This record gives sequence, structure tokens and C-alpha cells, in this order.
Amino acid sequence: MNRQKPEMMRQWFRSSFQLLMPANPMLILALAGLLIFGTTSCSSQKRLARKHAKEAHLAQIAQAKADLYEIINDEGYLSLGAKENMLQNVKDMKLDDKEIDELIVRAEEKLARDRAEHMRKKEEETRRAEAERLELERQARERATQYGPIQNAFISVAAAPNLREANLRISQTLEMFASPDVPVLILISQEGEVRDYDRPTTISRYLELLKDQKRYNNDIENAKFNAAGKITELELRTRY
Repeated sequence: MNRQKPEMMRQWFRSSFQLLMPANPMLILALAGLLIFGTTSCSSQKRLARKHAKEAHLAQIAQAKADLYEIINDEGYLSLGAKENMLQNVKDMKLDDKEIDELIVRAEEKLARDRAEHMRKKEEETRRAEAERLELERQARERATQYGPIQNAFISVAAAPNLREANLRISQTLEMFASPDVPVLILISQEGEVRDYDRPTTISRYLELLKDQKRYNNDIENAKFNAAGKITELELRTRY
């Protein structure tokens, strides 16, 4: 309420009182009561406003303390960004509270440790990803060296210009296997650890299929060899 209002009411009352001096005394008393009530009502509203402001300030302090303790005691449940935002929000309140200031220092120290740990993990993940990439490249080179002749033999059978040449190439390819009945598994799909294979076949039937279709649409996934270096089991992967 405007601070000038009580003074204005008193001035009005004095003026009215002077005008009403000859008038009814009861009217004068009523005007006096009105002035007292107005002044008292204004003071009560000020006290109520101060009370609400104090309660709101205490609620802010309580919430700020709770947020700061949550940052300080966090064991990895909150993201680094979330904790940084919480700390900044508390700072923006400018609460001017000694305990809050001390907790802010502790929260900043905790976040500094968290940032260092975050960077360490990030660097470790980068190194691990690079190591995995290099290992996959090594395996690919190894497969190319080990399985390259088999892969080329299959391509050669599928690309044979005539039946006679195809049969000759099949005979040459079978020399790489322990027997014509070596099992051949063809992987057609994979989701995680779950693998779905086509109906099992043998190397002789698979080579006949290549001869008929004149198309090789697989890659070598794995192969097992015996002591003589002959293939005893072959696993292929379908290309898409």
C-alpha cells in the first residue's frame, strides 16, 4: 500500500473534523474509527507481505540446499550437464546465505572431479574404439589372406563361360576341401547373438548351385581346416 495513504487519511480526517465540529459527535467518532481501521489494515497487509516474502526466501534456501546436496552426493545417477545446470540455478538465486555459499564450493569441487572422470572415460572409450577398429581391420586382412583363394574359386565357378569349364573349375575347387561332403552353412540374418541359417548343404551341391545360377552372392564368414590344410567346415554369409 502507498506509504502516503495514512498521512492523506489523517489530513482528510483533520479537515473533516474541523468542518464537523458543530455536528453530531457520533459522526466524528465514526470518522475517527475509519481512520484507525484504515491505518491498521495497511499495517497488517505489510506484515503479511513481509511474512510471505520471508517464507518464500526460506523455501528457496531449503530447495537450494537440497539441490546442492544432491550434486555433492551424486554417484553417477545424474548427468554432468544436469548437475551443472542445478548449480548454476542456485548461483543465480543470489541467496546470500553462509551455508549455501559453503555448499556451492563443495559442489564445484565435486563437479571438477566429475568432469575429470568424464574426460578420462571418454578418452578410454576413444582408445577402445580405435583398438576395436584396428582389430577388425586386422581380421579382415587375415580373412582376405586366408579365405581369398576360396572366395576367388567360388567367383570363378559362377563366372565359367560354359559347362565344361564350370565342371573343371568345380573339380579344382573341391581339391581345397577334405571331401565333397564338407558341410556348408549359409548365414542369412543375424540380430545380436541370434543367427538364422539357410538349410545346410554340402560343398559339392553348393558348387553345382553356383554353376547353375552363375552368380556368387556370399562372403566367407568362417572356415575350419584339418591338419593337412583342407577345409572341413565352411560358413558363408549372404550379401544384401
